[in-house]
Amino acid sequence: MSNLMTQSLWFFGSRLSIIADHTTTAGQYDLIEGYFLPSTQIPLHRHTRYSEQIYVLSGEFTVWAGEKKAVLSAGESFLIPTATPHTVAVLNDQPARVLVVAAPSGFARLIAAVGTLDEKETPDMELFERICVEIGDEILGPPGTLPSA
Repeated sequence: MSNLMTQSLWFFGSRLSIIADHTTTAGQYDLIEGYFLPSTQIPLHRHTRYSEQIYVLSGEFTVWAGEKKAVLSAGESFLIPTATPHTVAVLNDQPARVLVVAAPSGFARLIAAVGTLDEKETPDMELFERICVEIGDEILGPPGTLPSA
C-alpha cells in the first residue's frame, strides 16, 4: 500500500498533483498530473538530472524542446531528454490535463517544497531558486521565451 497521499498544489498558475514520488518509487521517477489553465506558458528551463515524459489526457498542449515543436492532443506523448531547454504552453481557450513522468525522481520535490494551496498565493522564490539548484533545474528565460534553434 502506498504511503503517499496525493498532494495537489498550485505551482506558478498550474494545478499539479503528485501521484508518486521518491518515497513510493525508490527514487526511480515522479508521476505528476498537471492541470494547465488556458493561455498559459511556463518559463523556458531545463532539467540537468532527469528527463520528462509528457502524456496528454485532455485538451491541447504545445511543447518546444530544443529544435522541436509538437502540438499534442489527448493520447499523445512527448519525451524531453535530460538537459534539453524546453517550455510548454496551453495556447487556446481550453484547459489541458497531462501526466508527467520525471525520471529519476526530482521534480516532485520542487513542487512539494514551493507549491501553494491557494492559487493566488505567491511562491517563496528564494526557496524555489535553492531547490532548483539542488535538483539541477535551470530557468533560462521568462514565459514566452522559446528555445533557440
